[in-house]
Amino acid sequence: SLQDQFDNLEKHTQWGIDVLEKYIKFVKERTEIELSYAKQLRNLSKKYQPKKNSKEEEEYRYTSTRAFLATLNEMNDYAGQHEVISENMTSLITGELTRYVQELKQERKSHFHDGRKAQQHIETCWKQLEASKRRFERDCKEADRAQQYFEKMDADINVTKADVEKARQQAQLRHQMAEDSKAEYSSTLQKFNSEQHEHYYTHIPNIFQKIQEMEERRIVRIGESMKTFAKVDRQVIPIIGKCLDEITKAAESVDHKNDSQMVIEAFKSGFEPPGDIEFEDFTQPMKRTVSESSLSNSRGDGKSEPKFGGKSKGKLWPFIKKNKLMSLLTSPHQPPPPPPASASPSAVPNGPQSPKQQKEPLSHRFNEFMTSKPKIHCFRSLKRGGAGPEDFSNLPPEQRRKKLQQKVDELNKDIQKELDQRDALTKMKDVYIKNPQMGDAASVDHRLSELAQNIEKLRLEVQKFEGWLAEVEGRLPARNEQPRRQSGMYEPQNPSAVNSCAQDRESPDGSYTEEQSQETEMKVPATDFDDEFDDEEPLPTIGTCKALYTFEGQNEGTISVAEGEMLYVIEEDKGDGWTRIRRNEDEEGYVPTSYVEVYLDKNAK
Repeated sequence: SLQDQFDNLEKHTQWGIDVLEKYIKFVKERTEIELSYAKQLRNLSKKYQPKKNSKEEEEYRYTSTRAFLATLNEMNDYAGQHEVISENMTSLITGELTRYVQELKQERKSHFHDGRKAQQHIETCWKQLEASKRRFERDCKEADRAQQYFEKMDADINVTKADVEKARQQAQLRHQMAEDSKAEYSSTLQKFNSEQHEHYYTHIPNIFQKIQEMEERRIVRIGESMKTFAKVDRQVIPIIGKCLDEITKAAESVDHKNDSQMVIEAFKSGFEPPGDIEFEDFTQPMKRTVSESSLSNSRGDGKSEPKFGGKSKGKLWPFIKKNKLMSLLTSPHQPPPPPPASASPSAVPNGPQSPKQQKEPLSHRFNEFMTSKPKIHCFRSLKRGGAGPEDFSNLPPEQRRKKLQQKVDELNKDIQKELDQRDALTKMKDVYIKNPQMGDAASVDHRLSELAQNIEKLRLEVQKFEGWLAEVEGRLPARNEQPRRQSGMYEPQNPSAVNSCAQDRESPDGSYTEEQSQETEMKVPATDFDDEFDDEEPLPTIGTCKALYTFEGQNEGTISVAEGEMLYVIEEDKGDGWTRIRRNEDEEGYVPTSYVEVYLDKNAK
């Protein structure tokens, strides 16, 4: 029936709206995923960005780390494109379809309302037709009965004429009523047929046509939304491609040669390699000869008693064979790294401070040995603690030169700032002199005098650091020359050339001496000096320790340990975060205290 068709169409169109709302929900969840993905990418990029004013910023001067930084920045832009996808899908699909669904529901409601109204109208017409038909039928029966009654009364001779006339009039009345009902029924039937034809051939088809058009528009709209869904995603592909191209470009800019050269420049010490160790003849017990490379680098002088002089600049330290001494003198120059589970951006290698160190018996023996001349500054590395010297003499020559040059540049910048301020104040003073109403010229005199004093102080500082810089640059070999043996470069030509006892010596912690010896040579029996170290007693163990983590020990003075390894403790943490340990008689050094679990011997002092 027609009502069944309306029910079917109502269910189908409602299903179409449900499909549309389901697609809207799908797109909305997609936009949320895009936003969440973009947020996670931004957080990831932010997490690995270098911390400001930290050691990590210095690490980003290498091409590989700069490429990584570029990757992080591009990932940030990459995340921005996913935010664009979310915004466009929300505005072009979710928002538009949500409004369209509301319009669609209103239109659907209107069409089915018109259909129900048309159906009710035809049903009303049908009821009117049925009523007219029943009335016509009833009137016809009444007229027939009245006619039969009249005929019966007319044939009966016992009935009066008046009764017969009354029966005749009644029959005529009923017959007239039947004729009127017939005419009304005929008119109602004609009207119903016209309404029915209009209903089935005009009204209902029009309503069905509108519902069909509405459904087709819904189908077209959801198809266009799906196209927009793909189009929005495709629009950002070129920009994402550019981000990936930039990442590729940054990766191709990685230059391993440049990075390795930067590492060389950063850690180049300026020291010369030590000379060859010569044969020591022990066949003459009373004339033991100290190795020429142990105390000096003199060549061809024919003397059995070497000079402790300036020709030994090419040596890192004259007593390299002493593992214990090397472990002492090459203590780590930075705060210990944190354990792997608690990495901190501030705990980075190559920090400025070194662990505090108590004075070892070895330093006393050096002092006793050097009583005949001023103390050599290179032995400052035997004492742990204290800030670095102002002249950076605790650094290797090349590193010292860089630090001094950096300091000079900083001071020159400060001077330029002060000069700019002075010039500005001078101009202001001139303006005040010419136009007293604008201000008092004497009000800037105090500030000008302060600036003059500051400039003078800074210039004195520059002169001081430039003097140290000239001293270092004069001591370093030319950079465009091939390294040469220091013995050839500093071969004395006259007695005054020998007067450089400790001037050109360098200590293992990177410092080198600046004092000149007041003596031309130091005649000390080499055998006695060497025996001082041969007889050096190793430090006693004060407990044991277990390595909690693996430590590489790449810096001087440190020792590598493996996780779970048991070692001996020979010096506790003095508050600087380092503990001194020993593996065997010849292997000892420092490890971070946080990397080991220490078990001290209660009886040890």
